[in-house]
Amino acid sequence: MNSRERILAALHHQPVDRVPIDLGGTRQSGIAALAYAPLRKRLGLDTSAPFKVFDLYQQLADIEEAVLGRFGSDCVALNRVKVAFGLANRDWKPWRLWDGTEVLVPGGFEPEAEPDGALVLRKNGEVIARMPRHGFYFDRYEPYPGASHPDLSIWRPPTVDAADLEHHHRASLALHENTDRAVVAAMGPPYELFNGIGQGGFEDWMITFASEDDYVEELYGLLVETWLENLRAFREAVGDRVHVIQIADDLGTQRAPFLSVEMFREKVMPHYKKGLDWIHQHTPWKVVMHCDGAIVPLIPSLIEMGVDFLNPVQVSATGMDPAKLKAAFGDRLGFWGGSCDSQGSLGNGSPEEVAEEVRRNLDAFRPLEGGFVFASIHNIQANVPADNIVALFDTALAYRGPA
Repeated sequence: MNSRERILAALHHQPVDRVPIDLGGTRQSGIAALAYAPLRKRLGLDTSAPFKVFDLYQQLADIEEAVLGRFGSDCVALNRVKVAFGLANRDWKPWRLWDGTEVLVPGGFEPEAEPDGALVLRKNGEVIARMPRHGFYFDRYEPYPGASHPDLSIWRPPTVDAADLEHHHRASLALHENTDRAVVAAMGPPYELFNGIGQGGFEDWMITFASEDDYVEELYGLLVETWLENLRAFREAVGDRVHVIQIADDLGTQRAPFLSVEMFREKVMPHYKKGLDWIHQHTPWKVVMHCDGAIVPLIPSLIEMGVDFLNPVQVSATGMDPAKLKAAFGDRLGFWGGSCDSQGSLGNGSPEEVAEEVRRNLDAFRPLEGGFVFASIHNIQANVPADNIVALFDTALAYRGPA
């Protein structure tokens, strides 16, 4: 099998020749730039040329082909031109991470240093993001529509414009013809319907969500109408050259969902289902939903909603035990992630402990039967040692089933 065939087989719950692997196929399965720099050295790659940081918000490295090939990645991301903060990924220029690592960043990236060493980004004079001194990410302060409570008689969600569509067309052609990897594209609603829409004031959004039913219904209606418009235009641009559509919305804390099953089914699920129904009725694309946290009570509803695969499968969260998830839902839902506890052993354990946990989780998910794609549980963080990253992927590549 080549990579695309392997992923397609996994997506259809068919047997595969080895564990399918996603490294960098989404913006939730990549590597922080501060971890990527030592990984390049550990792999013996030429480090004389700086690498790109393509996602400034999360400070994610643009993973090079040598690393993708070394770790057997079977996926590739079809990213937007403007990945973060409205900055186009072009006109690359030199910059330094706080540890001195030389990287390339988009030409429009112009952070301002504050007296305490923090970096801020401004838009029209207003601070929209801030990264503390020696920080790992930017915190976003942009007002999102749920938290800012716009006047829906005049406010409209952003659409995919002609330049974006032309980029998607050309990039999908290049990825489809020049690689044998499966192509993954993020094409959810203009804002995450539950969690992401409240950024810049999540508590205020939660109060609105719980108490203003008519307003929330109207807001969701506008978002989904635009989403369907975007999906139609995107489909026209990329055709069948995309294999996976990713949507994202965080519905869980470490211990339980943010909202009840009843509230999810009544207020959120019908709107997501409209978009996912369109995808399944008009395209061959499979849908991967990125949803962190302890969400077991919501999983049956996500399946009914049209989710084909769940990512990142946060095994450290309450109830998210791999064997139990596979037994309860594996005939109706695939799992994309679930590799090793990103909050614990991946960053703090030994390579041997990482390898042991990976093998244990793979035994539970039974990836060679299909229905599973191996990926980090969210992005590999800045504190993860290079040896642990090698152990993570090499264990998956070597896996041949339970001993």
